[in-house]
Amino acid sequence: MTSKQTLEKLTLYYDGACPLCRAEILFLSRRNQQGLLDFVDIQSEQYLPEKVGVSCEQALSAMYAQYESGQLINGVSVFPEAYKRAQLPLLAWFFSRKTLQPLLRVGYRFFAKNRHQISKLIGPPLLRIVKKRG
Repeated sequence: MTSKQTLEKLTLYYDGACPLCRAEILFLSRRNQQGLLDFVDIQSEQYLPEKVGVSCEQALSAMYAQYESGQLINGVSVFPEAYKRAQLPLLAWFFSRKTLQPLLRVGYRFFAKNRHQISKLIGPPLLRIVKKRG
């Protein structure tokens, strides 16, 4: 059985106003050869909060993703699922370690709360790097 048959498609909801978030989405989209990831900017008309069941405010406070079956996940648990689908097994393994979850959750909450300030510093250069490597 191939991984495409065993992994359910996942839609990532991201903040398109955040350069760091856009860099991550561009990076993942380029690795999405199996078509197991979809991407929706929560700042766009494509994002329908009533359909997803997550308000724009909630979606701006944490990373959300939704399996094709409709199940929602958020926060740190999104990353290993996205990385598996982008064929990044080492990152998927790292973000799925149960022993690291408390530290990853604290780090992610800090990042989510300060995302725009952090992104102003490192987002534009990272976005340029990802675009150049395309």
